Amino acid sequence: MDERLAQYNEKMQKSLDNLLAEFGGIRAGRANPHVLDKIKVDYYGTPTALQQVANINVPEPRMIQIQPWEASLVKEIEKAIMTSDLGINPTNDGKVIRLVFPELTEERRKEIAKDIKKKGESAKVAVRNIRRDANDAFKKLSKSADISEDEIKELEDGVQKLTDKYIAQIDKAVDEKNKEILTV
Repeated sequence: MDERLAQYNEKMQKSLDNLLAEFGGIRAGRANPHVLDKIKVDYYGTPTALQQVANINVPEPRMIQIQPWEASLVKEIEKAIMTSDLGINPTNDGKVIRLVFPELTEERRKEIAKDIKKKGESAKVAVRNIRRDANDAFKKLSKSADISEDEIKELEDGVQKLTDKYIAQIDKAVDEKNKEILTV
């Protein structure tokens, strides 16, 4: 791949990766430990990722179990989960925190599906903006450097192929996440 295209490929890949990371945080009625990825716990005055202060596992399909490495963290972890946008109340027995995920209602599934589509559209817009930036850069290149119109056309075609590839991957990711959400 042309090094002039490689930087735009990298940017488009980051947009896709970002979308997939967002999808990982969307709960689908099943317990997925990734919904806790963004939660930070106050650990001796420092906001620390939950995964760094506790053992997280999924003993049942709709339950996440969090076992802090220090018993003193139970209250802090509970507080962090309650203030997050997770929408689940934790329960604890003094040592272990449990999150029980309720079944999603049909209405809630449809809301989540709409949100997934919106996130997908945002990612597509980001990819198209990268294409626009690339084409603008190539036009500037044609004015300043000794580069032929054919080479510019090849670069523009290359960036269009990249755009098509990433938009197809985004569509596929959106479809897969929607299927996951809408299957009961």
